[in-house]
Amino acid sequence: MQSHLAERVKVHIEKEVFFVDKGLLIEHSEYFRALFRSGMKESTQKEITIRDLSPTGFLIMLKILEGGYPTLSCEENLRAVECASFLQVKAMAQYLINSLNSDNCILLYQAAAMFGLLDLFRSAALYIRDSYSDLEEYLDCLSPELLAYIDSLIPSTFVAVGAHTPTIEFLEDLSRTICYLDEEKNVWRTLSCLPLTASTFLAGMAAMDNKIYIVGGVYGYNKQIVDQSFCYNVTSDTWSEFSSPQQLRYDVTLTAHGDFLYAIGGEFEKTPLKSVEKFDMSTSSWSFVSDLPQPAAAAPCAQAMGRIFVCLWQPLDTTIIYEYEPQKDEWLSISTLNRPQSYGHCMAAHRDNLYVMRNGPFDDFLRCMIDCFNLTTKQWTSLPGQYMNSKGALFTAVIRGDTVYTVNKMLTLLYAIDENRLVFSSVNSGHSMHLLVLD
Repeated sequence: MQSHLAERVKVHIEKEVFFVDKGLLIEHSEYFRALFRSGMKESTQKEITIRDLSPTGFLIMLKILEGGYPTLSCEENLRAVECASFLQVKAMAQYLINSLNSDNCILLYQAAAMFGLLDLFRSAALYIRDSYSDLEEYLDCLSPELLAYIDSLIPSTFVAVGAHTPTIEFLEDLSRTICYLDEEKNVWRTLSCLPLTASTFLAGMAAMDNKIYIVGGVYGYNKQIVDQSFCYNVTSDTWSEFSSPQQLRYDVTLTAHGDFLYAIGGEFEKTPLKSVEKFDMSTSSWSFVSDLPQPAAAAPCAQAMGRIFVCLWQPLDTTIIYEYEPQKDEWLSISTLNRPQSYGHCMAAHRDNLYVMRNGPFDDFLRCMIDCFNLTTKQWTSLPGQYMNSKGALFTAVIRGDTVYTVNKMLTLLYAIDENRLVFSSVNSGHSMHLLVLD
């Protein structure tokens, strides 16, 4: 017990006192790391007084570092930015980036500029740029310099990729075309064409750092796996190859998180897989991580608040949401949903909500059914769905700002998220199965 107590320090901030794990502070705070390793008398003290810092911000920091997900008010956001900057806590700054939404982005942008949190500053500016038309009337509080920086940024772009498989007869098929959405003209335009040997049919796709990654895919009648992986660099307009996962797989879910790509499940020789691999961008290598709780192909995946979630389906119309925790390398069951469905299944995230979308039961299979799970309250809510035509099976959906883009064979459907409701907005022509957002 005495050794455990010796690892804790007593931190005084204004009139508040905190008993904190010393190792936790050293691990996450540049300020405390320098203090405790300085060799000066402060490095051995059991009590520390910090001046010019809010106890509210310090308490928020402790909750985040201990694995919590606090919902912050305007004042708490300000104190959190101040603390993250003063104590140089990267994990706290990243939490604030993951928490950006249309309600707090302007405040966090101003606070990040004031306290010099550069990553948060840029992320908040990009969020505002992406939602400019919705936020424009509230931007008069910003200085000309802050407005000019936002205007200098290029907004995120929606990219659509068709389901293409390479064959001799159709090498020049239009399905090789990658398109981007020209939002001003409300039309899809050509961005690039897939390499001749690339397949997006049953492939995993993800976007990160203005690049598109393609893993897996099949060609031919026997579903032969494409054993190359491809990367498209939008900035240089170039394609390159990179190594494929150690376990070849198709119908795989690919998602980007931090500095890694995760290849989740999939199939090999018509057998569903439960294995998961991650690609380290710094070493250009794949390694296995913890398996899925059950084998799954094309598992719906979304990221909310910087966290990775997947939906796994079980017989009798049961959907279980799991979260993957990279630090612990664990899959944790979050919630279960029991709903009838016929086919189609995807998931999108907005703020602390996960939207699970699927086609309805067999007697109403043309209806897109939507349920929402709130990560904070742990509650499910059923939302009004949308009827599709006979060629309109739901394929995929992504969210940017407060707008949902869903793609099927014929249409790109736009929904505005308003007080946890999806409100139909407008329609663009579309033709793809993969929808991505490029920074």
